[in-house]
Amino acid sequence: MKLLQFTFAVLLFLCMDCLSSCNSCNRSNNNSSLHFFRYNQSSGIASLDPAFSKDQSTIWACNQLYNSLVQLDDYLNTKPAIARSWQISEDGKTYTFNLRTDVKFHNNQCFKNSEGRIVNAADVVYSLNRIIDKKIASPGAWIFNNSIDTVFPFIAINDSVFQLKLRKAFRPMLGILSMQYCSVIPHEAVEKYGSEFRAHPVGTGPFVFKNWKEGTALILQKNNNYFERDETGNALPYLDGIKISFIDNKKTEYLSFKQKELDFINSIDAAYVDEVLDETGYVKAELKDKFNLLKTPYLNTEYLGFLINDNSQDVNHPLLNKKIRQAINYGFDRSEMLKYLRNGVGKPAVSGFTPFGLPSFNAEQVKGYTFDLQKAKLLLKEAGHEQGKNLPEIKLYTNETYKEYALFISKQLEQIGLKIKVEISQPSILREWMSQGKIDFFRGSWLADYPDAENYFAVFYSKNGSPPNYTRFRNAAFDALYEKALAENVDAKRYELYHEMERIIIEEAPVVPLFYDEVLRFSQKNVEGLTANAINLLNLKKVKLK
Repeated sequence: MKLLQFTFAVLLFLCMDCLSSCNSCNRSNNNSSLHFFRYNQSSGIASLDPAFSKDQSTIWACNQLYNSLVQLDDYLNTKPAIARSWQISEDGKTYTFNLRTDVKFHNNQCFKNSEGRIVNAADVVYSLNRIIDKKIASPGAWIFNNSIDTVFPFIAINDSVFQLKLRKAFRPMLGILSMQYCSVIPHEAVEKYGSEFRAHPVGTGPFVFKNWKEGTALILQKNNNYFERDETGNALPYLDGIKISFIDNKKTEYLSFKQKELDFINSIDAAYVDEVLDETGYVKAELKDKFNLLKTPYLNTEYLGFLINDNSQDVNHPLLNKKIRQAINYGFDRSEMLKYLRNGVGKPAVSGFTPFGLPSFNAEQVKGYTFDLQKAKLLLKEAGHEQGKNLPEIKLYTNETYKEYALFISKQLEQIGLKIKVEISQPSILREWMSQGKIDFFRGSWLADYPDAENYFAVFYSKNGSPPNYTRFRNAAFDALYEKALAENVDAKRYELYHEMERIIIEEAPVVPLFYDEVLRFSQKNVEGLTANAINLLNLKKVKLK
């Protein structure tokens, strides 16, 4: 009954909206219906101000409303957006962007005659300065930490040329500039709406804000002035609009999708995984004609970490012995773990810490740990603890969500003689203990902030505190390679340095990589053009509804 009431309320709201705005909506070819793409955000949306796009729900909405200087394609390559081209200085410290001159802000009352104006370089300066403005308190301020020039980091050379100045070369900067935090906005909108800009967004994106009834529905409409076109010259986007609902229960969300009330869902509630997926992680044969499944790498590595360098630590702790850490890495079957605990969703992490899906990932160049009981037993023997002799019980700390993974690993490690006791803690407490170095063996995960392996290697850079360096890993050779990679502008050469760094991590074993995550996207059979990518960014400008 609650689902029916909710559905009726959403439909009523949407119908009223469409009736009130039918004159501005583009009708389909048969002139009888509007093509609105429907999806749900169970976590809600807190703001439509890109300076606060810190979570998936806000990022997805902002990606429809705004553009940044550059954007990522489905393979995480950097492509033009508001900037049509760019140059990087030889020393890697100056980025010069040549802006398009046909990008207009959405029509809005903040402009003269309510007509959106052309974007210029001063708008880029304004938008990026706003991120680092302490009065704004953007959660995205970290993206420029210790990297941009301290005097004049953002410069408008003229209306169509913008320049970014860095303190030192930092090649991942292009990827950072593609983030929704870096969306370009007009100062007029912020001046008019103030703090309420969060609910009156004005951008340049493929869709324009129409209505937002918080907790019920968000309506976006096609931007008829959008500057991008498809490969054959047709105007984007194809859709007439987007309707976002806010069903806060993932089970109810899946039922709504099953009843064709949603066009798309991102993953499904665990309660329905066995109903929908086979043991290989794909849709069961009998359901293949019901909906589509897109499965792609996701830039998230799940791992176990060791505290291996800390002054407060017992110098005789067994996990300080590299051979014991390596034995743990060899001592369990990652493929079996994924098969039984995740229905085959994810890839075994057998190529180091940085995940499948990154442009630099190379399974041939980087050989990690695979399941090998004999190697694990031999390593324990070499460490002076054959079959775990004279080793104390080792505590592994995790949260309730990952309890079954920890129990699976501890059970398999019994085969080589290790006694692992699983301790369950609240996620917030676990993070605090990891940060303070209070636990020696813990479950962690690292989700990429931007699509460059540097983001993962920062976890092991000795000059970084905790977070992100929860293991307190220190290695002079690794640090030297890390600093050299930051200054390398040639991707192929930088990737070679990344592979060397990865091999050091594998050898020293400060972590136990478990699996590389995957994105599951379910869509109705009439959805065309929906793609997936390793940062799980929702891009709807090329989607069609048949």
